[in-house]
Amino acid sequence: MEDFSIKNVSLENKENLEKHRTEFFSNSKITVVRRGAPFKVCLQLGGRPFNPKTDSLRIKVMLGRLFVMMPVTFSKKVSSSKWKAYMVPEQVDLQNPSIFITSPASASVGCYRFQLCVFTHSRRKKTCASGKFILLCNPWCPEDTVFIPFEDQREEFVLNDSGLLFMGTSMNLVSRPWSFDQYESGVLETCLNLLQISPQHQKNRKMDYLNRNNPVYISRVVSAMINSEDDRGVLKGKWSGDFKQGVNPSSWTGSGEILKQWTQTGYSPVKYGQCWVFAAVMCTVMRVLGIPCRVVTNFNSAHDTNGNLVIEEYYTETGRKLSCSKDSIWNFHVWVECWMTRSDLGSGMDGWQVLDPTPQERSGGVFCCGPAPVKAIKNRWIDLFYDIPFVYAEVNADVHSIVVSEGRVVSHTKDTERVGSFICTKAVGFPRTQNITGDYKNIQSPASTLRSTTSTSSENSTLRRNRRPQGVAAFLTLDKYPVAGEPVCFTVKIINMERVAKMMKVHINAQVKEYNHSPTDTFLETHGVIQLEPQEVKIIHQQILPVQYEDVVGDDLINLAVVLEDMSTQERVLATEEFNIQSPQLIIQIADEDSITYNKKHTATVAFTNPYSHPVSGVLTVAGAGLIHSKVHFRIPPLRPGGRLEQKITFKPGMVGRKMLQAALSLSHINSTIRGFRMVLVGRT
Repeated sequence: MEDFSIKNVSLENKENLEKHRTEFFSNSKITVVRRGAPFKVCLQLGGRPFNPKTDSLRIKVMLGRLFVMMPVTFSKKVSSSKWKAYMVPEQVDLQNPSIFITSPASASVGCYRFQLCVFTHSRRKKTCASGKFILLCNPWCPEDTVFIPFEDQREEFVLNDSGLLFMGTSMNLVSRPWSFDQYESGVLETCLNLLQISPQHQKNRKMDYLNRNNPVYISRVVSAMINSEDDRGVLKGKWSGDFKQGVNPSSWTGSGEILKQWTQTGYSPVKYGQCWVFAAVMCTVMRVLGIPCRVVTNFNSAHDTNGNLVIEEYYTETGRKLSCSKDSIWNFHVWVECWMTRSDLGSGMDGWQVLDPTPQERSGGVFCCGPAPVKAIKNRWIDLFYDIPFVYAEVNADVHSIVVSEGRVVSHTKDTERVGSFICTKAVGFPRTQNITGDYKNIQSPASTLRSTTSTSSENSTLRRNRRPQGVAAFLTLDKYPVAGEPVCFTVKIINMERVAKMMKVHINAQVKEYNHSPTDTFLETHGVIQLEPQEVKIIHQQILPVQYEDVVGDDLINLAVVLEDMSTQERVLATEEFNIQSPQLIIQIADEDSITYNKKHTATVAFTNPYSHPVSGVLTVAGAGLIHSKVHFRIPPLRPGGRLEQKITFKPGMVGRKMLQAALSLSHINSTIRGFRMVLVGRT
């Protein structure tokens, strides 16, 4: 009988990618599939056709030195826990047979090799061919531990390659566009290499490959590898000083350029990252690996170094905030949540898990955090894995505000609601926030948007506690959201709750503050004296002019404090507020927006009107994964106050679907970046 040979092995790339929802990874040289679902391998035979009666097929699948051997059967019956290879009898072309390979829903993530061998029983002769495939987690498979039940969630948390990161303050959110870039050339391979470079893989490759079946293990490895404190991780953090040795964290617009730079420099840490950059890059890696992931912002996030759930803030008697505590409150902190079952903890802990790649504290000897079940954080089940006490404190610590004078405490108040006041993520399918505060903590009352801070002159008073009125109360309220180019208007409301008149010193102090630091020098202060009649309510209107804050604040925040001093008793009252100035936005308009087509040139216009009281100049950067091959930069000459800039750009979409076109104007003489974005729906030709 004539012999035969395997002339070619094809993984039917287009068909497999569509069925496995990996079609956007089409630029990968290796076919990308998801575990727990069959993928197709087509053979082209030379010589005689395949004879099912005398010939047999066996497949060897290998991950590193681990392997599994399986016969190719004619039964489609598969197991979610075993590898299986089969042909469909009614569809077999004996000259060019197709084989379907199904991995377990718990198979390890990685780049596999396979070897396909044909045995002829008459001569016991073997002929073989080989190939490769990349296997990812499968949130579409009910048996997979990362299964998430709704299609719109899978599209948002796995497939979406752009999103919004929320910063600023809870009352004046800043939406920062971010490109996750998971389909950009080389990003998939870099995410897989991240697992290979990890200390766990270098120490014991076999155990690492075996453990990669578990998203709990994978997420913990990735959390550590995004920062570079213990390993050859992706990002080097820097929170103070200049960024001349690298890139200012505020300048990054997407994960792709960071991951590519990490690879191109031989896996040297990329300089620099801060919390939102660490989180966004981790989100990219997790989505690439098939694990549902979203970026979360916690406003007024506590960093409690001693675990006592108390953050102490100190002020002088004139309202200047001091830096004398290891504990701190970040105006915002950004982490990620990943969706998975927690069989190690029980079904009650399934769902969203907090993971924080920003290096703050060690976990198991390594700078990483999580996965911590959100349900456990809400219920304070702090004995479960991983890092629940630390995350619990980030959203639940009390704030003690202390006024000191000549080394003596003259006022002490406690706020139980400020920390974790608003926790949010991007809404599914829409460019807006989704409030998830109630997932983390029991909410007693809805938080007002414009918050008023208050204090009384009685020692150890507790905010929002029912008590008999006495002393003096102070309320500090912003009249409206502060906007760049406009005065910051605020009101101080002072109430004398006693039946005696009082003479009060009034100190107002404003300092510039980075989101994660204590304030720096005072840039505005006023001092005065007022008289309060018995039980009088007095209103003081104040403002900070643009010329006073524009050159010093930029993208930073303002810490505003009012201290009242009773001139007869020397008792002090403190009221504070920290806020950001809302930057102007870039407006992006797209010509023929309803008919954007794949692989055809289109035009967009980026517009900006200068709201500042002085001319501004800078560099405009435009980017868009799937729309523009690489960033485009334009140098912007000085633009007078009220002047308008319009910059035209052309783009040629390289992918279909909903894509983000984003622009950023980095100003030259102000620490400020103006941003804007536009979602673009790209259709097929």
